[in-house]
Amino acid sequence: MIERKRIIELAQERIDELDKGLYIVDANVSPSNAINVEIDCLEGGVAIIDCISISRNIEHNQEEDVEFELLVSSPGLDKPFKVQQQYIKNIGKDVTVVFKEHGSITGTLKEVDDNKILVETSSKERLEGKKKKVLVVKQNEIPFSQIKETRVVISFK
Repeated sequence: MIERKRIIELAQERIDELDKGLYIVDANVSPSNAINVEIDCLEGGVAIIDCISISRNIEHNQEEDVEFELLVSSPGLDKPFKVQQQYIKNIGKDVTVVFKEHGSITGTLKEVDDNKILVETSSKERLEGKKKKVLVVKQNEIPFSQIKETRVVISFK
């Protein structure tokens, strides 16, 4: 069986050589040796040529008598974040954060550190003593330990 650890090493080796801000989002090897590697880039998207380069490095370093299927791709826009670099890449974008306990929040991702994220929300609320609703902006610190999943809000505005 092909080892996941070895696949990550081979992918990272080529990522380091390319030096384009790429990083591994996820890597899986199924019992039938179907290898799936997801990569992303801190700035911009992932070029097809980079996927090919990483794929070739993995492919050329496998045992010749082992049958396998290999897919190297970028994660889809609709997929939840899996690694901290995805949060960093999406600072300034609208995200929906689903909590482990219950509920969710949608707002603009403002900051990311090792322990938490900061999501800014705004809503019109009626304040005491005011006739009209007023725009209220809130800064919401959310520890990673409370996050079930986070996704970019896809908008066609």
